[in-house]
Amino acid sequence: MSLRPDAVDDPRFTPSIGAHNANPSDISLGVLIAEDYRTHGHDWFSEGFWALFWHRIGNWRMGLPKLLRIPMTLLYRIMFRWVSRSTGIYLPYTVRVGRRVRLEHFGGMILVAQWIGDDVTIRQNTTFGIARLDALQDRPVIGDRVEIGAGAVILGAVRIGDGAVIGANAVVRRDVEPGAVMGGVPARRIR
Repeated sequence: MSLRPDAVDDPRFTPSIGAHNANPSDISLGVLIAEDYRTHGHDWFSEGFWALFWHRIGNWRMGLPKLLRIPMTLLYRIMFRWVSRSTGIYLPYTVRVGRRVRLEHFGGMILVAQWIGDDVTIRQNTTFGIARLDALQDRPVIGDRVEIGAGAVILGAVRIGDGAVIGANAVVRRDVEPGAVMGGVPARRIR
């Protein structure tokens, strides 16, 4: 993995292999799901809520004893596939997701990042992922309070700083400073 020297001790840059429960540790599963429900406007039919619900369950099951984990893993895998196909939101449990993340609108979301921080809003047709096949662990780290516009693409081991705004259809391949507003292909700082 090609991490920067200052990122070595940062847990956001530690690759998650899904061997343990990576839900936020400062809140119980039930309270976390209730918070996700409120974040999605108290809407039981919100596709973003259901994608996060099964993401949280996928992480929670990793804290169960192995005999209980086996049937929960089967249930998770079935529901993960069903939700990703029916909502168009692909969010595997190995992505560490913070609190009050809002998956606004639905469809075309492939969210394979190292970390998605707290209070992040992500809009439709967004892609997070690797930039090259020879760097499978080089995935984005999204800071807190980040706004990501429709159609944005964020690739590779890049950091999106806290409070940044990624404009619609921007393609980000380099680190983004906290509070920056980025737009264009390739993305440039516009404010």
